[in-house]
Amino acid sequence: MPKGIVTGASRGLGRALARELAGRGWQLVVDARDADVLDQTWAGVPGVSAIAGDVTDAEHRRALIDAVGGQIDLIVNNASVLGPSPQPPLRAYPLDVLRGVYEVNVIAPLALVQLALSFLAPTARILNVTSDAAVVSYEGWGGYGSSKAALDHLSAILATEQPELRVYAVDPGDMRTQLQREAFPDEDISDRPSPEESVPGLLALIEGEFPSGRYLARELAAVTA
Repeated sequence: MPKGIVTGASRGLGRALARELAGRGWQLVVDARDADVLDQTWAGVPGVSAIAGDVTDAEHRRALIDAVGGQIDLIVNNASVLGPSPQPPLRAYPLDVLRGVYEVNVIAPLALVQLALSFLAPTARILNVTSDAAVVSYEGWGGYGSSKAALDHLSAILATEQPELRVYAVDPGDMRTQLQREAFPDEDISDRPSPEESVPGLLALIEGEFPSGRYLARELAAVTA
């Protein structure tokens, strides 16, 4: 039975992906910062262990690894933060807040992978959830976008340094999620696709034989449908 870790799994894409994996027989360790929402989401779901905590906390990351209890087949670094809402231009971006964004979106994913390396299966997959803001210079997205650009490049270099692993940066596209609501507080985002529509593309990477690289989830879903 395959085992994995999915961060940021109390709502949105993390919850949608973890539910699909659990339904396919995976044993999962999932996390989120809000203990109440996390417990309500996963109470009674077979094969899923929910551990509330912050991915920037070293003890919490160790608890995730320990909870798997042996070989790890999958790490999905999905937990992320937007930063201030509405987002400020870089000239006015509070640097202490920017450091916090990087801690969650860049440092924590790498730290979790570093901790997990000796437990990863030979066929293990690492999925780092990125964004089109990593490659498109959207005004006002300097903090979040640059953190995702750093995650993209980190993923590419990790894949070069660890060629035995499959390391993916995967862009799920716009979704109807809390992060989108924070990013566009004055807009109606009801027309955005649901997170579930991006899940088939992530599953294609988890279950397929795609080489390490950067992928668009919905393009993968169309190709593998």
